Amino acid sequence: MNCATPTDFTFSFKGLCLRGGCTDKHEHGWGLAVYENRGLRTFHDPLPAAESKIAKFLSTHPLKTLNMMAHIRYATQGDVTLENVHPFSRELWGINWSFVHNGDIPKYTINSIKSSVHMAGDKCDDERIERRRPHWLGRTPYNPRNVIYHPVGDTDSEAVFCAILNGLRSEYVELPTLPVLYETIQRFCAEIVSGMEDLTILNFLLGCGQYTQFAYSWPGSRPGSSVWNGLYYTIRRPPFNNTQLTDIDYSVDFDRVTTPNDRVAVIATKPLTVNEEWNEFKRGQLLMFDNGWAYSELYDCYEVEQRGHGLCSNAVPKMIDGHSGMDSNKVEMDGRISGRLQKYDTPTTLRALVDEVVSANNDDAHSETKQELCWATKGADLGCGSGCAGLAFRSCIQHLTGVDISPEMVDRAKERGCYERLLLGDIECVLAKKNLEQNEEKDEPIVSPILDQNLYDLIFACNVFSFVRDMRGVFQSVKRSLKSKNGIFAFSIEFIDLVKDTTTTATERVNNSKEKKDSSRCEDKRYVLQSCARYAHDRKYIESLFEEFGFETKVVKASNIRKHEDIVVQLTLMVLTMPAVSSTKICVE
Repeated sequence: MNCATPTDFTFSFKGLCLRGGCTDKHEHGWGLAVYENRGLRTFHDPLPAAESKIAKFLSTHPLKTLNMMAHIRYATQGDVTLENVHPFSRELWGINWSFVHNGDIPKYTINSIKSSVHMAGDKCDDERIERRRPHWLGRTPYNPRNVIYHPVGDTDSEAVFCAILNGLRSEYVELPTLPVLYETIQRFCAEIVSGMEDLTILNFLLGCGQYTQFAYSWPGSRPGSSVWNGLYYTIRRPPFNNTQLTDIDYSVDFDRVTTPNDRVAVIATKPLTVNEEWNEFKRGQLLMFDNGWAYSELYDCYEVEQRGHGLCSNAVPKMIDGHSGMDSNKVEMDGRISGRLQKYDTPTTLRALVDEVVSANNDDAHSETKQELCWATKGADLGCGSGCAGLAFRSCIQHLTGVDISPEMVDRAKERGCYERLLLGDIECVLAKKNLEQNEEKDEPIVSPILDQNLYDLIFACNVFSFVRDMRGVFQSVKRSLKSKNGIFAFSIEFIDLVKDTTTTATERVNNSKEKKDSSRCEDKRYVLQSCARYAHDRKYIESLFEEFGFETKVVKASNIRKHEDIVVQLTLMVLTMPAVSSTKICVE
C-alpha cells in the first residue's frame, strides 16, 4: 500500500489475512513491513495469518504510514520457518529496503545459492563453485567481494532480493535518482527472467524508503496448476464510496473516514475488493508508486525526484546527474548514461524540435520569438498521462485537449490546469470519435466527439506509441484531424530495426526459444512486444505510413534510452508536417 497521507491499513489487511489459511491456502506464515519516517517496523509469524494473534492485534490497532507491504506465504521453496517468512529487509546506502515476492525463480533456486561449506572437503572445483553461487545481476563483472548481501533462509525470494541489492550496490557509489533506479530495476528484472521466461513467475514489491515502492509482474501458472499468479492495483481516491471486501462480508464507507487529500494505491496478487476497479499488470511491467499514484515514465519519475521524494540517506550523497554516482569505467562501458534525454524530459525536447520546424517555416521577421507565441490555435496531447507534455507545449497552443485511457491520469492532468479539455478513452478510439469526455458538472463520462477534420494545428504524443501495436489507424486518423496545410504531428517512438541485429551470439543461443515466441507475436514484423511490456515498431513500416498518408519528415532525433536483454533500445523523436509551401528539413540525427 502506498499513500498520499498517513493512512492505516486495517481494512485491506483484514481481507488479506483471511486468505492466509481461511479463504485461501497461503497458510505458511505471514509478515508485515511498515515505514515510519526512515525507520521500518516489521512483524513476522510462521503461523497462518487467519489464526495469528499478532495479525489479529494489528487488525484492531491501526498503524498509519505512507508506505507498507504485507505477505501471506504458500511455501514452494524452504521450510515453514520464521527465517523464510516475507517481507525481507536489508539496509543499503543508509536506507531500509523491503521485499515481498510471489512466484518461482529458477535462477535462484535452493541449489544455486547453497553455500560452499556444504561441499565435501576443503577443496572445491571451480565448476561446482560456479554452479552454487547466485546469478549475478548488473553490468559489473562478478566479484566475490561485491557480494555483501546473503539470504538467511532457503527461499528463492530472499535470494533474488539479495541479488538486486548486490547489483545496485556494485553499480552505484552515490544514490541514484528515481529515473536511474527505475531503469536499473527494469534491467535487472529482464536479466532475471531472460532465458527462462516460461518457467519464471516474478511478482514482487520493493520498498526503498518512506515514500516509494516499486512493483513488477512477470505472471504465470505453475506446472499442473490453473491458478494465475500476477499483480493487480487500484487507486482509492476522491470521491470515496462504500467499499466491500472480497473475502468477507465487511465494508467501509471511506467517504465518512477520509479527507479530500487522501489517496491510496493498493497492490495485490488478487483484487481485495468487489466494487473497485482493479488494473492487472502487463507482462513485464514495472510501476513506481509514490504519493498514492502509479508511475511508469522516466520523466514522471524525475518529477517525483524533484519534489523531494527520491532516495533519502544521511550516509551516502545523492547523484547529481547521470554521470556522478558511477565509476568512470562504468560510464565508459555504458555510454548511453550521458544521453538520457536531457534529464528524462522527452516533452521539452520534443517541444524544442517543433519550435525549430515552426521557426524554419515562418517568414516573419520576428520568427526568432515565435516559440514564445501561441502559434497553434488548437492542439491535442495523445496519451497525456499526468500532463508533463501538456506543460511543455502549453505556451504555444491557445486551446489544448488532453486524452488518456486512465481515469487516474486524467485526474492528475486536471490538477495541472494546462488543458482546456480532457477526455477519457483509448487514443485510437478517440481519434475515431468514440471517446468519453469528462463531464465536470456531473463528474461522469459522456459520449462526445473530438478531433474534427482539418481542425488541429498540432497533435503530439510523448512515450505513448510504445503501448500501441499497429500504428496505421493512428496515422490515418491523425491525418484526418490535422489541418491540411502546415499541420504538425510530433511524437516519440521506439524502432525495432535499430536494435534487432545487436543481440549477442551468446544471448541468441540462450534465448532461442524466446525469439521464436516473439516472432509468433509479430509475424508481419511491423512491431514486437518487448519483455518490458512496451512495443517497438519497424522503422521501414512506419516510414511507409508517412508516404501512404502524405506526411513530410522534418526532424528525426534518436537517443539510446536503455539496454534490454542485451538489446539497445533507441527512442526516436520525430516531427512530421502536412504538405506546405516550405519543405525545409531541419535535422536528421
